[in-house]
Amino acid sequence: MSGDAWLDLGGAVLATIFVVFVALGAIPAFTMAYQFLVVPLHARFNHYDKAAPYLPNVAVVVPAWNEGAVIGGSIDRLMALEYPPERLRVYVVDDASTDDTPDVVLERAARYPGRVFHLRREKGGEGKAHTLNHGLRRVLSEDWMEALLIMDADVIYLPDSMRKMTRHLADPEVGSVTAYISEGSLRKNYLTRFIAFEYVLSQIGSRRAQNVLGALACLAGGAQLHSRENLVAIGGQIDTSSLAEDTVTTFETQLSGRKVVFEPHAVVLAEEPRHVGDLWKQRLRWARGNVQLTKRYSHLWFRPSKEHKLGTISFGLFWFSVFLLPVLMLLSSVGLIGLYLMDSPLAMLVFRALWIVVGCAYVYIMLFAAQLDPKVGRVAWREVLLFPGLISMIVLLAAFFPGLFEQRVPAMFGLTLTESGYDAWNLAIFAWISLCMLAAWGMKLIDSTRIGRVLNPFLVYLIGYGPILCAVTFDAYIKEARGAAMTWDKTEKSGRVLA
Repeated sequence: MSGDAWLDLGGAVLATIFVVFVALGAIPAFTMAYQFLVVPLHARFNHYDKAAPYLPNVAVVVPAWNEGAVIGGSIDRLMALEYPPERLRVYVVDDASTDDTPDVVLERAARYPGRVFHLRREKGGEGKAHTLNHGLRRVLSEDWMEALLIMDADVIYLPDSMRKMTRHLADPEVGSVTAYISEGSLRKNYLTRFIAFEYVLSQIGSRRAQNVLGALACLAGGAQLHSRENLVAIGGQIDTSSLAEDTVTTFETQLSGRKVVFEPHAVVLAEEPRHVGDLWKQRLRWARGNVQLTKRYSHLWFRPSKEHKLGTISFGLFWFSVFLLPVLMLLSSVGLIGLYLMDSPLAMLVFRALWIVVGCAYVYIMLFAAQLDPKVGRVAWREVLLFPGLISMIVLLAAFFPGLFEQRVPAMFGLTLTESGYDAWNLAIFAWISLCMLAAWGMKLIDSTRIGRVLNPFLVYLIGYGPILCAVTFDAYIKEARGAAMTWDKTEKSGRVLA
C-alpha cells in the first residue's frame, strides 16, 4: 500500500473515531428522553395495587448539627401530621451542636412529652452517617419501632405525606419508601427556581420511570422510610464509608431482595441553596458520593440478575448518562473540533445531527416535565426555557438554521464574516459543549465576591444551570482522585419554608 493510501486510511479511521466521540454525546439526551417516554407508564405499572392503609409505629431519626434555626419548626410540623400521635416518635440526634439546637429540642421534648427525644453526641464532627447510627442504635434497642423515617432537620412534611408513604409498607416485599422533595423556600430567587425544576426532572420524572422499571437509584436523604425488617436485613446501621450513605442504603435494600418505592404524592418541602457557591458545596458532596458508589458497585453494572433490577441495561444507562456526562461532553467537543481541523465535511453534519437530537429531546422533556408539577412550571417558566443557558440555545438555533448567525445576522448590519471569523465562530460553537463547564466553574469562583453576587444571577441564565451540575461532577472526579477529605459540609438554612 502506498504512503498516500496509508494516509487516507489513517484519516478515515481518525474521522470515524471523532464521529463516534460526537455520537457518544447524544447518549444522555436519548436516555433522558427514554425515561420520559416511560413516565406515562407509571399510571399502569406502579405499586398502588399492593398498597393499603397501614399505620405502623414510626420512629423519626433526625441528625442535627447547629440546626437551631430550623429544627423547632420541623418538629412542630411532624407533630401536626395526619398520623396517630401515639404511633409517631421523633429522635433528634444532636451532633455536639454549638448553637441553641439542644435548647430548642429540649423545649419541644417538654412540649410533646413521650413523643420527642433529644439524643446528644458529645463527640461530633464524624459525619452524618455516624450521627444517624447513634440514633438507630437507640430505636433498634427498643421493640416499639416498626418503621423508621430518616429525615433532614430542615425539611417540612406536608400533613398527609407520612401515611402516603407508610401505605407501601403494607406490602412485606417493600423495604423502603421515599417521597418527593420539593423546593419550598418562602422567598424564591433565580437559583431556587432552577432547583425546583431540576427536582421535577430528577424526581417526579426520573424516579417515576425507575418505579416502572423496578430499580431506584436513590432514596432522598431527607425522606427515607424503612421497615424494621429492612433495617435489620441491611445490617442495622447506615454505611459510614461513603458520602452517599442514602444511595448505599438504597442499593443494599434492593440487593437484599426488597423493593424500593418512590411515592410522588408524598411531598416534603426543603429550603435549597440561594447562591452558586452553596449549591456547589451541596452537590459536590452528592457527586463525590456517586463516584464512590460507581466504584463500589462496579460488579453490578450491566449484569442482569434475577434477584434485583440494578444490573439492567436501562438502569445502567440512567446511572452512567449522568455520571459520565462531563466526559461525554468533552468527547463531543474533541470530536467536532477534530473533524473541523481535518477539514472534514462531516464536521458540520454531525454537529447539526447532535444538536438537533439534543434539541428535540430537550423540547419534549421540558414541555412534559413542566406538566408534572404545574405549580413549579408556572413559577419557573424562565428557568424551564433557559435550563441549558442562553448561549446553548443560540448554538441550538445555529444547528437548526445553518447560516443564521454567521451570514444572515451579520448581513442585517451590513457585515460579512471573514474566513478567520467563520473559523472562530465554528470552533466556538463546537467547543461550547465543554466550555460551558469551564464557565460554570468561573461562576463558582466569583460567587463569594461582591461582583459575583451581582453577576451570577445573569450568568446562570446565560451559561445555564445544567452546566453547573456537570462542572460539579467533574470537580467530584478531581476531588475523589486526590483523596480530598470527606466532611459533613452542610449548607446554611434560614428556616423560611412555605407552610
